[in-house]
Parts: sequence; structure tokens; C-alpha cells
Amino acid sequence: MINRKKERKPMSITVKDVAKKAGVATSTVSRVINDHPSISEETKKKVRQVMEELGYVPNMTARNLGKQISSAIGVILPPLDSKERLGNPFYLETIEAVNEEASRFQMSVAVASAPDFDILLENVKRMHLQKQVDGFILTYSDNHDPVIDYLFNNKIPFALIGQAYKNEDKIVFVDNDNQLLGKQATEHLIENGHERILFITNVTRENLYFERYFGYQKALMIAQLPVFPAITFEGPEDYVNFEEVLKETQATGLVVIDDLFAVRVMQLVNLFGYQVPDDLSVVSFNNSIFSTLTHPYLTSVDIDVAQLGKIATQKLMEQINQQGSSGIQMIVPHKLIRRETVLDLRKIKNNQ
Repeated sequence: MINRKKERKPMSITVKDVAKKAGVATSTVSRVINDHPSISEETKKKVRQVMEELGYVPNMTARNLGKQISSAIGVILPPLDSKERLGNPFYLETIEAVNEEASRFQMSVAVASAPDFDILLENVKRMHLQKQVDGFILTYSDNHDPVIDYLFNNKIPFALIGQAYKNEDKIVFVDNDNQLLGKQATEHLIENGHERILFITNVTRENLYFERYFGYQKALMIAQLPVFPAITFEGPEDYVNFEEVLKETQATGLVVIDDLFAVRVMQLVNLFGYQVPDDLSVVSFNNSIFSTLTHPYLTSVDIDVAQLGKIATQKLMEQINQQGSSGIQMIVPHKLIRRETVLDLRKIKNNQ
């Protein structure tokens, strides 16, 4: 007779096992899993290390049922109504940053996108009412946005990447100082001898446009140089008329709303017979992959997208865990990255 030993099932690691090895109470382990603020960072680090050593995986289903949460956050993209929007790396980089930070809280990420605001609002409503997510991160700030009104009026946890248009004292938003960005980008051109500078944009409703244009105006006014109306590209005729604008203004410098559109503007002026930076110098924003895809490499302001996404996620989680964060504004530092698209006119004048 063959004596067969019964195979033992591997023992599942429990909260009690983690608590025993870590030398803490089971309630402490539960609070660490939920990232509760009452637990010190030192204790959290110790408990998480024990969890990793034992191979303990929190029972997220039980946790969610107990807390009535879905363990997911929604990232809302602006209406993807143009090729620039579809191809803008800012949104993909933001999603990546949010996803990385969300994983620290054992949260997954769902994306809400649509071609227009009406469909986008319906998508967000469905995600909320079906409890697919516990809160949202908006990656834009538009002055005609029904989504932010819906979230605010229904007291749904959300964080905004960008500056709020209204209820600033009640909305959590994370942003750069876009007015300072616009000012310093313009000042960089002024410091290099440029006196006739244009501000170029293909968005006119987002807050970052207003703030960056205000900064542009401020820099020129301080330097007592001419301020031009923003050159907006909203239709095919704007591209055709731009050549005449360049001739009339005799501009030597351009401040462009972001890298992706700056590349398009550089291609456009090249068709008109202008060379960058020999004839026109360009400064843009975001320091995205587009800044180094083609020559000359773009001088661009790095807005630290990773930090924007990380802080927005943290502030949203504070709301989800009912830890406050009402009406908080967080400013993320920026840095000008000097490359090849700005010509120093002072050197040319000195050599003449």
C-alpha cells in the first residue's frame, strides 16, 4: 500500500501575522494599509517592510466593502477635439504620474475622455453614479467646463491641475505659477536683445493661457517695450494670416503656449522663409519630448509634470480618506531649459 502524504496548502498570511512580526496591534496594520495620518511614517515603513517580507497582500475587496469605496480614481482629460490635444504628451505624462502615485495607496486609475464637454460630463456622471471611482483629477482648467461644476455642486472629491476660475477658496488645485512662467519666458527673450515679441496660442479658454499671457504683458511693460495682442490660431485662416502678422509687427521673438504647438509654429514660419533662431527666436512651455525631437532643440520651461500629478493624487487621497484639503492651492516650481531656439541679438549688434 502506497502511503501518500497529503499536500499542505500554503498558509495565507493574515493581518495578525503581520502585526505579530512587526510588534504592533492589528488595528495599526489596518491603519497602515489605509495610509491613515494617525500612524507615523516610521511605523508605516516598518509595517510595510514586514508585509513585503511575508508576502502579505491586503484584501482590497474586503477593505472596499467596509469603507464603501472602489479603490480607483478617475483622471479627466479635456475634450480631445483637435490633433494638438490628442497628441499632447502632457496628458499621458500626467496619467503616468498619477498612476505611479496612486499605486502607493493601492488605487487604480480610470480615464474619462470624450470629443466634447457634453459627452465628457455624461462619462464622468456614469463613473460617479456607478461608483467606479472614489474621486477625480482634472487635468485642465476651462472657463466653460460643466464637469467641474458637477463635481463641486455634488461634493465629489476632486483635485484640479490648473487654477480654478471660481470657488478658488473651496477647490483643491495644483499648478505652476503660470503668470511667472510667461513673464520669465518673455524676459529670457528680452535679456537676449529682443524687443518685438509676440505671444502665440492655440487655446483661448484655459486658465494657463490667460496667466501666461498676463506674464508676457507684465515683462514687456516693465521693460517699456511694445505689447501685442495674443496671436490666436483657431481656424485655417489664422495660419494663412500669420505671415502678414510677422511682417507688420517685425517680431524677432515668439513665446508659444506649449512645445507641441511651438513645433508646428516653427514649421509654419519655415514655410514663410524664416529660420529659427536666425530670424525668429522661440520659447515655449512643458519641456516635453517634442522639445528635442527636431532641430533646433526648443528652449522650454519645465513645469515638472510628474510633481503636478503626484501632488494632485496626494491631495485627492486626503479628501477620499476625509483628511481635509478643502481650498488648498499648491504651487509646483518650474525651470527654464535653455537650448537652441533663442538667438542673442546683443552679440550680433556688438559685432556690427
